[in-house]
Amino acid sequence: MTDPLAQVVSLLQPDLSYAKFIEGAGAWRVRRSEQGRPFFCALLEGTVCLEVHGREPLIVQKGDFVLIPAAYDFSSSSTTAELAVGVDSIPVEIGSNVFRLGDPHVDPEVRMLIGYCAFGSSDAALLVTLLPALLHARGEERLTTLVQLAAQESRGDRPARDAILPRLMEVLFIEALRSSGPHCPCGILRGLGDDRVAAAIRNIHEQPTVSWTVANLARVAGMSRSAFFDRFRRTVGMAPMEYLLHWRMVLAKDLLRLRKTSVAEIAHRVGYGSASTFSVAFARHVGMPPSIYARQRLAG
Repeated sequence: MTDPLAQVVSLLQPDLSYAKFIEGAGAWRVRRSEQGRPFFCALLEGTVCLEVHGREPLIVQKGDFVLIPAAYDFSSSSTTAELAVGVDSIPVEIGSNVFRLGDPHVDPEVRMLIGYCAFGSSDAALLVTLLPALLHARGEERLTTLVQLAAQESRGDRPARDAILPRLMEVLFIEALRSSGPHCPCGILRGLGDDRVAAAIRNIHEQPTVSWTVANLARVAGMSRSAFFDRFRRTVGMAPMEYLLHWRMVLAKDLLRLRKTSVAEIAHRVGYGSASTFSVAFARHVGMPPSIYARQRLAG
């Protein structure tokens, strides 16, 4: 049986090997402005206030894992003391890949592993839209164990560290996706946590060439057409046919990037009866014909 989450992770090609340790005490605040890079934070001790533009402040606790798949403006700060408005802290490196925030003369109240996740896929932006804008995993024993292992490996200097840490962080990333599904407001993770919706998603991923309709996906889910449509859109964040188109375009872009098959063959493999129909759908969704997209990826 096809595993939709495994497919998404495989296509994203996540790399979380760039990470650093942060220790904090007293009053501190760090602001970041990014250009859509994925940011993650694993809290080892203490609590941190995370503020993401357009969202309510989030208190991150010991054992929590937070991922912002496309980060722009956000800040993290102490929860025990406040800096004056407009004042920000500058991290001070106190060891190899270890940085200090706040009062350097007292024992740290906060320890966390933070970093940026690189997605190897050249089309990560399309896949990221299937994930929640902010992923927050809490209270998961397996996740806490993985965070602790990653912290130990990152701080140590054991043989094969550079080979083990990227793999460990990838497992941490997957476990965070898997465990946070029920807490996501919408998206593929929330959809896979709903048995009825998950049945439809699995069938779309397993058989993208089938001429799916809302009616036959509803039958797969064991629901009426209207109830299924509403439930799917509410949990996944898009209508069933929109999701089907989205997934077909993800597959098509991956096949075009590999340059191993013709446009006509790709059209057939993602559920279109002709190359012309596929080309029109692709151009409308991506903004350019598949042949031009393939040439650009080859040149890049």
